[in-house]
Amino acid sequence: MSYKLIKFDTENAVGTITLNHPEKRNALSFAMLRELSSLVDDIRKMGDVSALIIRGAGKVFCSGHDISEMLGRGMAEYREVFDVCSGFMMKLQSLPQPVIAQVHGIATAAGCQLVAACDLAVAEEGTQFGTPGVRLGFFCSTPAIPLVRAVGRKRALEMLFTGRMISAREAEQYGLVNKVVPASELEKETREMAEKIAEASLLTLGIGKRAFYTQVNLADAQAYAHGNEVMVANLFADDAVEGLKAFLEKRKPVWRNK
Repeated sequence: MSYKLIKFDTENAVGTITLNHPEKRNALSFAMLRELSSLVDDIRKMGDVSALIIRGAGKVFCSGHDISEMLGRGMAEYREVFDVCSGFMMKLQSLPQPVIAQVHGIATAAGCQLVAACDLAVAEEGTQFGTPGVRLGFFCSTPAIPLVRAVGRKRALEMLFTGRMISAREAEQYGLVNKVVPASELEKETREMAEKIAEASLLTLGIGKRAFYTQVNLADAQAYAHGNEVMVANLFADDAVEGLKAFLEKRKPVWRNK
C-alpha cells in the first residue's frame, strides 16, 4: 500500500498508522482523511493485525482540520469533508482491532476528536488537548461527539465553550486518555499496551469491542440482554473452546481467529 500523507507498518500483530504531514502539523486534510479511510478498510481485513496504534510524525500529534480548506468552498465540498471525517472516526469504532492513540505535542479540534474516537490513548506529559474552534467563530460540533462520550457533558462543554487547552494530566483526569508518561517513554508504553492486547484472539477482541459499543448506549436491562446473547454465542467460537481448554490444561492457547 502506497500513501502520500500517512504511513503504515506492522510488527508483532500490531499495526501502526503514522500521520505523516508534519509541515502541516498533521492536519486532517481531505486528502489525508481519504487515505486514512481507505487504509482502515484494508486493516479490517487483516487477520494478522490484532491491535492498532495511531501516532503523528514531527512535533505534534494532529492540529485538526486543514483550516485552508475551510474557506472559499461550496456547501457540497464542506459536507464531503465532514462526511469523510465522520465516516473515518466511526470506522475506527467498528474495527475489530482495538485502536490506541499515541499522543504528543498537541491534539486540537479534529485532532482531539481523533483521540476521543480511539478506544484507548497514551499521552506524553507535555501534550495539550483542546477544541478551540469557538475562538475562530467555527464551533467544534463534530469533535464534540466523541469528546462528550469520553469525558462527560460538563467537561466537554467547558472545553468547547472556552476553547481552553487542557494538559495531559487534566486529560487523564477527565478520562480522555488512559495513561500519561514522559516523552522518552511514550512509544515504549504505547507499544507495550498494544502488544499486550494483541496476545488475545482477534475474533474475541472484535466480538467484545462490537458488544461494548452496542451496549454502552442502551438502558441497563437491554444492555444485559444484549451482553448475555453475545456471551452465549461467543462460547461456540473455536477460540473460546480453545481458550477455556487451554486454561484447564494449563497451557498457552493457540488462536485460530474462528
